[in-house]
Amino acid sequence: MEFKELYSFSLEEEREVEKTHTRKNKKTGEETTVTKKVKEKVPVQVRLKRPSRRELEEAELEYSVEMSRCIKKGILTKAMIFKKYSDTGGVFTEGESRDYYKIYKQVFELQNEYIRLESSEKKTKEEEKRIEELKDEIVKGKKQMVDTESSMQAIFDHTADIKAQNRLLLWYTLVLTHVQQEGEDEPEAYFKGIDFEDKLEDYYLKEEEASDFYGQLVQKVTTILAFWFYNQASTPDEFSSLLEKVEKGEI
Repeated sequence: MEFKELYSFSLEEEREVEKTHTRKNKKTGEETTVTKKVKEKVPVQVRLKRPSRRELEEAELEYSVEMSRCIKKGILTKAMIFKKYSDTGGVFTEGESRDYYKIYKQVFELQNEYIRLESSEKKTKEEEKRIEELKDEIVKGKKQMVDTESSMQAIFDHTADIKAQNRLLLWYTLVLTHVQQEGEDEPEAYFKGIDFEDKLEDYYLKEEEASDFYGQLVQKVTTILAFWFYNQASTPDEFSSLLEKVEKGEI
């Protein structure tokens, strides 16, 4: 299957490579070949795969499963918190609670619709128009959510919704991250494994090793994917501008 790229960037990784050189005996003129292993930095291209429709469906399923798991453990959703406070005569009225839940659900559905359309390689004029409409609708919806949540942000940071979104972004990170070295024809998955659970185990192993390369890769990949998911970024220029701002400390 053809690898469709969302974005790529280059990093250097320290690896052990074999170096060969020839020595000549000054007395006998005899030449001998010596090979030894040395550490040097080699360029690695980190390539993020543009998710297929099937992968998008699997990611949504992972989100739903994590949301259900959190709720079963007693972790409240944002909608539940709003209802709780409206029922007890707290910060929000019952009407505000209903309005917030409606906006939250709408924004999440719009994000998923945007990602599905944007991931299509061949877009019709109608689809391109809809993508632009979705960007505007999502921005407006998120502004309404932020305005409403601002007074209770600390509480919302620990809801089932946030935990499920973090799981979703982790899924994208483990499944979409690929690496490719010079001379290689195709990129290979950075996190090894047949399915998400296998890749998760490899993720934990890499976390424990905590190499410089891994640290740089994960930081950039998670930043890019979060920006892609939450802000509807889709072009290399948008991603490059984001990373430049992050490196300058502007974000």
